[in-house]
This record gives sequence, structure tokens and C-alpha cells, in this order.
Amino acid sequence: MVKYSIVIPVYNRPKEIEELLESLTLQDYTHFEVLIVEDGSTATCEDIAANYSDRLDLRYYFKKNSGQGFSRNYGFERARGDYFIVFDSDCLIPPHYLRAVDTALSYQWLDAYGGPDRADSSFTTVQKAISYSMTSLFTTGGIRGRKNHVGTFHPRSFNMGISRAVYEKTKGYIITRMGEDIEFSIRIIEHGFSTGLIENAFVYHKRRTSLSQFYKQLHFFGRARINISRYYPKELKPVHTFPAFFTLALGTYLISGLLSPALFYLGSVAFGTYTLLLFFDALVQNRSLSVALMSIAAAFTQLTAYGIGFMSESVRKLRRK
Repeated sequence: MVKYSIVIPVYNRPKEIEELLESLTLQDYTHFEVLIVEDGSTATCEDIAANYSDRLDLRYYFKKNSGQGFSRNYGFERARGDYFIVFDSDCLIPPHYLRAVDTALSYQWLDAYGGPDRADSSFTTVQKAISYSMTSLFTTGGIRGRKNHVGTFHPRSFNMGISRAVYEKTKGYIITRMGEDIEFSIRIIEHGFSTGLIENAFVYHKRRTSLSQFYKQLHFFGRARINISRYYPKELKPVHTFPAFFTLALGTYLISGLLSPALFYLGSVAFGTYTLLLFFDALVQNRSLSVALMSIAAAFTQLTAYGIGFMSESVRKLRRK
């Protein structure tokens, strides 16, 4: 029987950790341990972790702040299991999760896997809209968390597992922020390890609770994509430039209202059509008018934030040359 080590870095999110730990007590596969790595938080979750010590095989560690990548390494170094699983602290884990992973790995071994994210029914309207935006055909191409992705699958650290052999060979993360999971996945693949998606190993990912927080996160993601290109230039693909072109097009459209009525009309048709597609697709998927309306705002926030972050970091990169 495989023993899984669940590593959870956390920074000033005690409430989220409590919800995550509660969800882990409901797992129907119980051969696992939990390692919470407190990354220099001022609002710690030590007392909350202690409350679950009689219900979970749990160890709590406090360390100086170093970022999520190196905090995960800290947990890997202390893990006793055969297979390591990483969750973000803002995830809820459905009861079948570990059973789904164990069954999938028994059927087809993967040295590293990733799983999808979904919105739970308890999430707020904003959280459901953000979840839609991050998985929609009209924003990410609809391939996030699905097996019809293009090329080799690259796991992401909000919901990711690696074998002990992967850690021993790679030594874990070599950067701690700004796309650390992308870099790690690339290096895992370069070492010849097998990777794949386990579709039924999904988590409920809360992400951000406001559009302003979502903007900051996606702006950081856009910057991170350029940061990764410093290590792996070939990993910067044309698809990654789409949010930047969307942002430029949106800015041009808004300015054209002052300069060219004809151009403004064409932009109105294009962005109006896009808005309607977002609305009706979100409405069908969520069956909620409020979520569908909020999904429009979330999608525009996502694309412009990523695009601005992508372009700003590109300029920084050019200046360093």
C-alpha cells in the first residue's frame, strides 16, 4: 500500500488551513501523512494544526519565510511517504481524491501528475466566476485540467504529486516564486520522468475572494511566464502572448472612441460578441445569472492582468540585456 505525504505550504491563512484539514479527515483512503510548512507567517495555524493531530497523521513546522517553492522542498525533505502530494492552502479536497490517485497510479504509473480544479457549491459568486474564467474555452482555451491539452502535460503545484524518485533526482524546486512550478515541471520532464493528468483527482480551489486580488495574482502569473523564459526560452509559445494582444486590442478600442468612429464600431462588435459568448457559456455552465455576469468581469480581469504583467516583465527583460 502506497503511503502519501501531503505537503502544504501556508502563509498567513489559518482559516483556509482549517477548512483544508477538515476535508482531509474525510478521505476514504487513509494511508497518508500531512506536513504543514508555515512559511514565516505572522498569523500562524499552529493551534489549528494541533486540533487535528488526533484525527490526522500530521506534523507542523514553522520556518523563516522563503516562498512557496522552497517551503515545499522543506516538506519533501521531511516526508516519510512513497509519493509526495502538494496542495495550495486555499484548496478543499473531495473525499475520493486519494483513492482516485491511488487507483490511477496502479493502473498507469506516473512519476508526476497534476489534477484539475473546480468550484464548490459553497464558493461565493466571485470565486465561482474566477473558477469559470480560469477554465473557460474563451479564456484559457478550455484545456486546463483536461486530457486534450497540447503536448506533454505539465503539472501545477496547486494540485500536484511526485514520486520520491522525482524528488531525489531533481532536488525539488530551484526557484521559489515567479513560475516555480512551471520550471519544476519542465525539469521533471527533461529528466525523463513520466507526467500526466489524473482527471478525477480534482480539488475545489478557492483562489481569490475579490477581483482586485485576482488581478494581482494574474499580473504575477504574466510576469512569471517571462521569468520562466529566462531559463527555458523555447517554452515561451505564441499562445502565451494572447492576453497581451487582447489587452492591446482593448486599449486601442477604448482610445478609438475618441479618434475613429469606424474603428470604435468594429471594436464594439468584436468585444460585444466576445462578452455575449462569455455570458451565455458561463450561464450554461453555472446556471446562475449572477455568476454569468460576474464571469464577464473575471475574464476581462484575467486577460488584462496577465497581459499587463507579461508586457511589463518583457520590458524589464529587454532592459537587462
